[in-house]
Amino acid sequence: MKTSIFKKLKNLFLTAVFIVFVAGISLFNQSNAMAVTKKYFGPPEPTPAPVEVPVEAPVQVPVITPVAPKITAPVNSVQANVARLLQTNECVGCNLAGAALKDANLQSANLKGANLMGASLERANLQGTNLAGANLQGVDLGKTNISGANLENANLLDADLEKANLQGTNLAGANLQNADMEKVNLIGANIVGANLRGADIEDAIIPPGMMIQ
Repeated sequence: MKTSIFKKLKNLFLTAVFIVFVAGISLFNQSNAMAVTKKYFGPPEPTPAPVEVPVEAPVQVPVITPVAPKITAPVNSVQANVARLLQTNECVGCNLAGAALKDANLQSANLKGANLMGASLERANLQGTNLAGANLQGVDLGKTNISGANLENANLLDADLEKANLQGTNLAGANLQNADMEKVNLIGANIVGANLRGADIEDAIIPPGMMIQ
C-alpha cells in the first residue's frame, strides 16, 4: 500500500517537473519568437537617399581663329622720293616737303602736282621743269634758274625768289602772294591771272608794257 502511494507521488512529482520544464521551454520559445518577430517583421528602416555625385560640365576651350595680318601699302618717305627724282628726273605728285635739293640739277624734270612745301631749291637748275600745280609755299628758290619752266597754277606763297631767273616762265594763275621777287628776271614770263599781291618786286627786270598789280 505504501509502495503504491510512493509511486503515485513520484509520478506526480515527475509530471509536475515535466510540466514545469515544458512550460519553461514554451516561454523560452515564445520569447525567441517575439525577438525574431521584432527583428524581421518590424517596420522597415528608412532607405537612405542616394548620394548624387555632381557632374562637372565639360570645359569648353575657345577656338581662336587666326587673323591674317593687315598688309599696309608702304608710304614712300621724302628721302625715298628725292632718290627717285634724282634717278628718274620724274616724281609726279610726290611728297617732297622740306626736301634738301640745293644746287640740284632738275632740268626738264616732271614735278607736276608735287608737294615741295618748305623745300630748299637754292641755286637748283629748274630750267624747263614742269611744276604745274605744285605746292612751293615758303620754298627757297633764291638765285634759281627757272627759265622756261611751267609754274601754271603753282602755289608760291611766301616763296623766296630773290635773283631767280624766271625768263620765259609760265606763271599763269600762280599764287605769288607775299613772295620775295626782288631782282628777278621776268622777261618773256607769262603772269596772266597770277596773284602778286604783297609780292616784293623791287629792282625786278620787267619787260616794257608788263603790268604788275
